[in-house]
Amino acid sequence: MSTVGTQQQDAQRRILNRLKRARGQLNAVIDAVEAGGDCRTVVTQLAAVSSALDRAGFAVISSAMRDCATDAATPERAGDSRRGDAEASEPLTFDELEKLFLSLS
Repeated sequence: MSTVGTQQQDAQRRILNRLKRARGQLNAVIDAVEAGGDCRTVVTQLAAVSSALDRAGFAVISSAMRDCATDAATPERAGDSRRGDAEASEPLTFDELEKLFLSLS
């Protein structure tokens, strides 16, 4: 397997770990609300969930930026539309990446 493929798998693993952590934090918020938790606890936990989701979103965009840069630097990948289903769509442009990035704020 290529270094790029390994890097993409590592990035996906890190993103999934962040999302699973956020899911756990969201479950804690739900539990606190259901148990009648105090406002401070609920808001603190919501802030943690929000931050975790932001970090996951930034990681997704960062990974996409690396993929775009790699595609642009590797001519054989840039023109290959026969990649696997997960990569079958057109690569994101830098303008699209910027729009996605700004939507996180």
